[in-house]
Parts: sequence; C-alpha cells; structure tokens
Amino acid sequence: QLCKTIAAYHPLGAKMSDGPIAMAQSQERNIAIPKGPETRLKEAFQSEWKAIGADRHIFNTARTARIYGIASLALLTEGQDPATHLEPGSLYNTKIGFNVFDPLNTAGSLVLNQNANDIDFQKVVGIAVQGKVYSRSRTVTMMNEDPLYIEYTASAFGFVGRSVYQRALYPLKSFIQTMVTDNLVSLKAGVLVAKVKQPGSIIDRAMAAIGGLKRAMIKEAVTKNVLQIDVDETVESLNLQNLEAPATMARKNILENIATAADMPAIILNQETFAEGFGEGTEDAKAIAKYISRIRIWMAPLYDFFDQIVMRRAWNPDFYKTIQAEFPDDYGQMDYTTALYQWLNSFVAEWPNLLEEPDSEKVEVDKVRLEGAVKLVETLLPHLDPDNKAALIQFAADTFNGLKLMFDAPLVLDYDGLAAWLTEQAEKGNEDDNNDDGEGRATGFGDSSGRAIVPLRKA
Repeated sequence: QLCKTIAAYHPLGAKMSDGPIAMAQSQERNIAIPKGPETRLKEAFQSEWKAIGADRHIFNTARTARIYGIASLALLTEGQDPATHLEPGSLYNTKIGFNVFDPLNTAGSLVLNQNANDIDFQKVVGIAVQGKVYSRSRTVTMMNEDPLYIEYTASAFGFVGRSVYQRALYPLKSFIQTMVTDNLVSLKAGVLVAKVKQPGSIIDRAMAAIGGLKRAMIKEAVTKNVLQIDVDETVESLNLQNLEAPATMARKNILENIATAADMPAIILNQETFAEGFGEGTEDAKAIAKYISRIRIWMAPLYDFFDQIVMRRAWNPDFYKTIQAEFPDDYGQMDYTTALYQWLNSFVAEWPNLLEEPDSEKVEVDKVRLEGAVKLVETLLPHLDPDNKAALIQFAADTFNGLKLMFDAPLVLDYDGLAAWLTEQAEKGNEDDNNDDGEGRATGFGDSSGRAIVPLRKA
C-alpha cells in the first residue's frame, strides 16, 4: 500500500517508476529480416505490433515491477483455459488479450523456493491468480533487481526483487518537507514590513486610528498609487534572501540521495536540461545512455515474448498467400512452415544508439565508407572472373544505396544482365587474344596474359 501511495501521489513516484521505461521506449527498434521480403514482413510485423498494443503492455508490466518489486504479464486466449499450453500456430485466428498482474493478484504463487538444494531455488516456476494456475508458456514475470536469500519483500509478498522506492523512503519523505518550505516561502514572499515612526509613549485613540489607516493604505496600494510616509519611515518586503542557498542545497542533496538509492542518474530527477544535447555525447548524456541501455536489457524478456506472438499473428497463412502471389519465383513452391521458420530464425531487432550523432558527423562517416568501397572495387575488379565482378559491383551499389544522407536516389542496376555482359566481353577478349597480331598485343578486352579487363563506367 505504501508503494502504491508513493506511485499515485508522490511528485517523484511516477518519475522513478515510469521515467526510465518511457526513455527506453522513446525510440523504435531497428528490425531486419534478411532471409525474406523484408519490406513486406516489416510492415506486417509493425502493423500487428501496434494493433495489440505491445508497447503499452510492456510499459505497464515494467513499471509495475519497479513499483512493487515484481509483476507478471499473461496472454489469454478466448475459449481456452489459461492452464493449457499455448499453441503458437493457433494465435493468428484466435482472439487474444493481455493482463498485467501486480503482487497482490499473484500472492502466494511467487514467494519463491528458499531451499538452496532444489533446482527451482529462487526461480519463478509459474503463477496463479485467485487460485487459477497459468501455463508458463503464457506468462512472463519481471523482477526489479534479483532476489536475496531469505530477504522478504513486503510489497511483493515474497523473497523476490525490491521496489524502486524501498531504499529511498527517507529522502522521499524529506522531499515532501522541501515542498512545505516552498509553500511557506510562497506565503511569506508577499509580506510587507512597514518601519513606522512611533508617535510617543502615550498613544491616544486618534493616533492609533492614523496608524491603522497607514497600514490599510499600504495593504491596498497598487501600481500608480501614491503613498505618503515620514522621512524616517520605510516600507519594504520581507527579506528571504538567506533562505535561497540552504533551501536549494537541501533540495538538490535530497534529489541526489533519492537517485542514489534508486540506482539512477540524478539528472533524471533534478529535471535539469542538458547543457548539450544527446548528440554531443556529454558526460551527463553518456551516463543517461548507459543507464537506459541497462533498462532495455532488463526489458528484453518482454520484447522477446511479444516478438514471437506478433510474428506468428502477422505472418499467418493468409498473409503467406499474398507473398506467394507477389514473389512466385522464391515462394511459389515453398510450403508455409518452411518459409515461416526461415523468417523467424532470421528476425533481428536492435535498439538504436541513444547518443545520436549530428548529421554533419554522419556524413563524414558515410564519406569514409564510400571511399573504402571505391578503393576495394578498384583493387579487386581487375582480378575477378565475370560472376564475381558482378557480385562486387552489386556490393558497391548496395553500399552506395545505404548512404542515405549523401544520396537521395537509389542506384538500381540489372545484375543478371551485367553478369551476362561481363561474361560475353570476357569470352570476346579471349578470342581476340588468340587472334593477336603476332607481337603479343591484345586486340580485345584482355591483356597479353589473356585476362579479361572490363572498364567500369562512372555512375
């Protein structure tokens, strides 16, 4: 209940539990399926990923684990008992849903075995919700930090991970006190101090009324009003300058203590802007990037779980029929199961680097790559046979097309025609070598040793 209260009401509660996950999900993963029609497969995958709300379910599971110390995600299928083993092949034509369970939902099933001689020692073997057992194939359980032997976590009802708030309870309480100080300063900042000359030792009713009138006039005075006071009298605001330094220092130290307790960079809680952007790679930016990389690694089981579900649903038999119609040469005679496992095994999803380089530096990197590719072609081309020459030119064209910042339009070549032309020229060169002028001079596309030499045309 304390963790729930902090998450729901404390000003830093959501920032500590949700902030790192939101930053980790601020970029989309780079997906590649090299052994297949990549564009069509990626489009189908991303469409299904959004349709089932995968990012939202991953976010809710991870944040719940950080709040309480442990959380579970379960896949439910319409008309099937959660205790039955999940059949991946039936996912595409079944109505599915996802539930995120906090420790109160799974209480009793995630205590974890503390017998050090058992094979399931401190391991999750399954979950049960209100007495209903769930198949392990349908669930993923996430813990914030690993369990410690015989260290019970009250918020998680088991010997499991710990809440992100657990070590930070005292500084979280101190942060509320800084808000009380801020409120006090805001109440006192408008106080006016009137240093009024005393009329004497005896104050009659008339002098008291005049003093009251002065105070009332000072209280009601606004811009463009004129107040008349004695030369020995002054009116000024309450001096709170001495509060600024200690209050600012105390607040900063409290935030740093909370960040230390939660093992996260303090700048995330300080709400300070970066002196430089992520692209400049400052020390603050590097610390944030390393921290977010750890969060992404921690969230990997959730993404792996959803990847398998989304691929099965997106690349279903009906979708495969459209692929066969579009690519009859490659998939016309291939059965669905073979193609599916070929795609599943070649699926790769990687996070982009959080420290993005500015475009000016990316162009310099592309320039070096282009120069290296050109040098490689110039070196190898004269020594290759026609088939390998065509392959080398295709490599150069692919490298060229990958330099998006330097060239907008792609370079498209007929590689089959190129290979045939190179073979034809090589054969012609060999014939000309056999019919030279008797002085060893080649009259065709060849040198005196009989090797074919084909000049490259500049693009």
